[in-house]
Amino acid sequence: MAKKTIGFVGPDGRTCICAYTVSTVENEKFIGAIIKGMTGMGPVLDAVRGIKDWAVKIFPVAGNSVVNYKSAIITAFENQEIDCVVIMPEDLIYEGIINELIEAGYGDRVMGLTREAAFIEGDKVKAKIWMRRAGVPVAPFKVADAKNLQQIKSIVTQFMRNHGGAVFKYPYSAGGKGSRPVFRVEDILDVWNILLKDYSANYKILHGDNKWPLLIEAWKSEIEISFTALIDGKGNFCILPTAMDYPLRFEGPPSQTNPVTGGMGAIGMHPAETPDLIKLVGDKVIRPFVKQMKKGGILRPCILYPGCRVSLDPVTGKPVGILVYEMNIRAGEPEMQVVARRLKNLGELIVAALEDRLDAVSPDVRQDQISICFALVTGPGGAQGQRGYPDSYTKYEPVLINFKSLAKRGILIVPSNISWDEEKKQLISDGSRVCYLSKNATVKPGQKRGNVSEKLRKALLQAFDQGLVRVVPREANETFEAAEILFDQGNITEAEFKKARAAFEKSNRLDLRRDPGRIYEEWDELYPDWKITV
Repeated sequence: MAKKTIGFVGPDGRTCICAYTVSTVENEKFIGAIIKGMTGMGPVLDAVRGIKDWAVKIFPVAGNSVVNYKSAIITAFENQEIDCVVIMPEDLIYEGIINELIEAGYGDRVMGLTREAAFIEGDKVKAKIWMRRAGVPVAPFKVADAKNLQQIKSIVTQFMRNHGGAVFKYPYSAGGKGSRPVFRVEDILDVWNILLKDYSANYKILHGDNKWPLLIEAWKSEIEISFTALIDGKGNFCILPTAMDYPLRFEGPPSQTNPVTGGMGAIGMHPAETPDLIKLVGDKVIRPFVKQMKKGGILRPCILYPGCRVSLDPVTGKPVGILVYEMNIRAGEPEMQVVARRLKNLGELIVAALEDRLDAVSPDVRQDQISICFALVTGPGGAQGQRGYPDSYTKYEPVLINFKSLAKRGILIVPSNISWDEEKKQLISDGSRVCYLSKNATVKPGQKRGNVSEKLRKALLQAFDQGLVRVVPREANETFEAAEILFDQGNITEAEFKKARAAFEKSNRLDLRRDPGRIYEEWDELYPDWKITV
């Protein structure tokens, strides 16, 4: 039987890791494909593969528009180079790529929702009302005019009194950066000003001088957890292993100097994962949500990704309640990276979803493993004094990777914003989250997750600290080039030149957050009776 090729559509790390996982873990049945990606993904994956017997197909896309993506996908279908595709970026769904592919006759080979269903993620106010009607438990919320400070103040202070805090949410697509928590009255003005600064232009385009809807939710200081579920066209679903992301740029609480990002890392499983938790989200969230989708005529094979707050029993740690804060219609980034690395049958599940038989297939999960990924992001510095991700950052600087050392340590490098400079024959950085370091570890009987995760975390940190992945800053390169010229001219000593070279070889534009995975140690202390789910 010929292998099926599954295409993952999008430019980022989750697209790459899904294609990699399908190609390596299910090599006898499937080939993973990247549709778009970044130009550096091919060279990086080639180096990672070496002489191993697996392949990832890469299909370039000429631009970023729906027309560009549609053309590339249909051409691959017509040439029988791919069998099915999973649409990963939410923007493509909002812009109707699924509609376009359905109209072209390929709807049964595409996973994702149509434009008519995109409000689920693209309009958070409408989605909240819709979920409440479906019987899905949602966090308390109100809608204010984003320009009306006094109205906002009234709602927020009420939520503070009753719930301990509030969350401002720009209600439309914001790339995971639209949530702004507020816990003190004196912070309302600052957070409001920053939100208007970030989104006034968007509001102006959408609503002109009319009211600008701002979603305000009650803060719930419970367990934050997101779930990934695959849905088929009949309404069957399966919930994949859980993950936890690290959205804040640094450790500590959110603030003006610690902004929300697209994600600085992820761990899987979530420390609170139990069979009871998976059953709870299935019964209370996914099942009624899918039922409402079917009733509304928008059900088709897709990915749902609800962000929730879970209440735990104070003694046993078992889940006793759940509230949905938002529902997404695509896989999370970077959460999907650790989800995929713990799955043995991702490709099989995707095909089953497209064939409406998810009731006959279950996730095959590495239950004894935990997975961690760290985002290596562009740090501060540059000609304009850039502050670094997520604010402003340099691009197009050389990326140096020690593939051999990473492989020896069992660390996978997942390229994200890395391009290939054909003229110079080198990898270059091309944006915010340049790449990820990913590694799994087995929790053996009698071991604590905290001990295992600490070793895993230290292995990733050591690889970074030793410069196994570097982005060479322009200023470091320029300084060293000047030192070479001065040394050749005899204007600096050999010792001074060696010092300059040593500084150059240690220079690195990349930065990371160092604490992903540390939470397992805390949970081991809080719930010592927790056992791995078998």
